[in-house]
Amino acid sequence: MSPTAKKTASRTVAKPAKGAATFSAEEKAAMKAYAQELKTQARADRTREDGEREVLAAIAAMAESDRAMAARVHAIVKAHAPSLVPKTWYGMPAYALDGKVLCFFKDAQKFKDRYATFGFNDLARLDDGAMWPTAFALKAINAEVEKRIAALLKKALG
Repeated sequence: MSPTAKKTASRTVAKPAKGAATFSAEEKAAMKAYAQELKTQARADRTREDGEREVLAAIAAMAESDRAMAARVHAIVKAHAPSLVPKTWYGMPAYALDGKVLCFFKDAQKFKDRYATFGFNDLARLDDGAMWPTAFALKAINAEVEKRIAALLKKALG
């Protein structure tokens, strides 16, 4: 038996090699949340209001500083991109177009990051030359940031 294997009653289980990448507790929680979201979203009777409730619950569970920013982002998205449908995505507030996530808010505490993030997936039409940003760090939301988010949403929707 190798030094990285552990014998159990029914089988030998290999341990990850020292220094091998493993998922953090936060990443595992996000994957579980996503699996649950997929099950919930597969329901035929799911409504836009269900997604709204889930997003508001995800926002309510955040630390106060992130909660305030997430609530503001939610209001900006609703005002400037009403065609987007709120939903959770890996436990984060997200907004979908035709069932696919266009943009999302990731709170700093989610993965113990230094700042919150407002990001876009490849569905967003943000293309600008050979390279362009798809995620933006958020430390606070003021009038200037609100205008930038609104402009990004407009561009993302084409």
